[in-house]
Amino acid sequence: MNQPVKSAGEIALKLLAIGALNIAEKEPFHLPSTLRSPMYCDNRLTLAYPPLLEELIDAFEDKIAKFKLQPEVIVGVATAGIPIATLLAHRLALPMSYARPQAKDHGMKRQIEGKVTAGQRAIVVEDLVHTGGSSLNVVDAVRHAYERPPEAVLCIFTYGVPGVSKRFSALGSPLIPLTDLDSLLEAAEKNSLLSTHQVESLRSYRADPWTWTAKMYT
Repeated sequence: MNQPVKSAGEIALKLLAIGALNIAEKEPFHLPSTLRSPMYCDNRLTLAYPPLLEELIDAFEDKIAKFKLQPEVIVGVATAGIPIATLLAHRLALPMSYARPQAKDHGMKRQIEGKVTAGQRAIVVEDLVHTGGSSLNVVDAVRHAYERPPEAVLCIFTYGVPGVSKRFSALGSPLIPLTDLDSLLEAAEKNSLLSTHQVESLRSYRADPWTWTAKMYT
């Protein structure tokens, strides 16, 4: 580990500072699902900041130690989770594979690419978990491929939508984020980085993104 691990609030502020966490000024952001959101999270931008990447890998390594995980392979989720998983696997001197949202319809028709050895303890690495749908699909794919559920799903950021973490735990693969929306709001309020309206909108969204989205279009 290269340096003291940053807190969840410190990581959130760094993501905000580089523009990875974008707060909507007027129109909400469209998401891959039917949901809209007052915030868009683009952790791909972290790839332009090597010192920040080092801090994120330090934080992931710290989580692995804290939760006493014993991974034998790191599985990145395409596409944004792949570079983070690659860096983490290199740090830990472990093999790495990656998972697509769905299996290919050509070639070997694989969903998971790389050397897969049944029985290996895997950790899934995501950049972002929102409602959890695509990540849970990968958890299921890893469970089938490795013949055991992944030890955990590590991610940089999660919105903290109620009930999402329980869905991961129910599959035997707890969700372990480096930071989340609550940490962002607490740190941003303390440093006067967001307006009262922005904070209230984000808190309302976090509590129930489906109702928030519906109200935006009624």
